[in-house]
Amino acid sequence: MAVVVVTDSSARLDPDELKRWDIRVVPLHVLQDGIDYLDGVDPIPQDVQDRSHVSTSGAAPGDLADVYQQALADSGGDGVVAVHLSAGLSSTFSSAAAVGRELGSAVRVVNSRSAAMGVGFVAVAAARAAAAGADLDAVEAQARSESTRQHGFIVVHRLDNLRRSGRIGTAASWLGTALSLKPLLQLDIDGRLVLDQRIRVDNHDDAAQIGAALTSRLPQVDSLVITDMGPVLAVHVGSGAVGVIVST
Repeated sequence: MAVVVVTDSSARLDPDELKRWDIRVVPLHVLQDGIDYLDGVDPIPQDVQDRSHVSTSGAAPGDLADVYQQALADSGGDGVVAVHLSAGLSSTFSSAAAVGRELGSAVRVVNSRSAAMGVGFVAVAAARAAAAGADLDAVEAQARSESTRQHGFIVVHRLDNLRRSGRIGTAASWLGTALSLKPLLQLDIDGRLVLDQRIRVDNHDDAAQIGAALTSRLPQVDSLVITDMGPVLAVHVGSGAVGVIVST
């Protein structure tokens, strides 16, 4: 058998990629007016980030345990490496670490220190190592190494969602709105969302246009993946946000 890799729905890996690398997914939660949507499982309104009374929650311990136990059984005892959304952004990692401790040393939990496809890149790197026959220690080491190579940036069009989720203060929100300044946010070395700088943003380029611009200016880029940010992150950053994850 082989080591099995688990991640959560923040990773935004498409079904073909998940199947190719046999990566298992634990859903995160979007809560709106008493309804608990499972990200990646339930149909979630496209405009959920613009609705009132919306919040998110990390993967439930019971769901984590179920997926880990099944993955461990499928591995034939070779073990599980679980790669999750940054501990600086979600409770998922702390819940996962607690579940991992209960299940024993055959389950290794890795903090991706990233979000969206940054999580996905780490999970895929680990799964590639597993598919190549690497043992549990080596797959875990690959995941941890890959997590140090992620650099994430995001520009949002409105600051309201960030203010509501506690990512910026009321005064900063007012300043950004009043002066049409948009924050360029960065995932720091610990995977926390921090202000890099404030910039004026007057265009509304979509992700495909930005991707094309990056590849034309950075010819050393080996591949480009364009995907949605997912409803969980969208609730916090709002409509129109565009992010870039670079794996060096």
